[in-house]
Amino acid sequence: MMTIKLRAALILASLGTFCLIIRKIRQSKVQIESAIFWILLALVLVVCSIFPQVADFCASVLGIYATTNFLFLFAIFVLIVKVFHMTIHISQLESKVKELVQQMALEEKKHEEES
Repeated sequence: MMTIKLRAALILASLGTFCLIIRKIRQSKVQIESAIFWILLALVLVVCSIFPQVADFCASVLGIYATTNFLFLFAIFVLIVKVFHMTIHISQLESKVKELVQQMALEEKKHEEES
């Protein structure tokens, strides 16, 4: 069972995350595609805090003794998945940057030879 303090903390953290993401989208500092993850995570936390039975049920199905342990495990799992996704994205970007630098070097050399 979740305490009132934990439920209030989840709601405040979720609303804070939601407001921060919306502000960053408006300032064009974050793309909407990237922000969807954080908005969905905030919504899941709000649902778990408003309806603690959902988290209790998930914890019992997974054989986890305490609901708070389930919430921590869930948060760790979600963040590990996010880090993995970001690692893949960064690797792809590094490959693209390397390719672009090589193309620029070839174009610069070609331009120098023509001059």
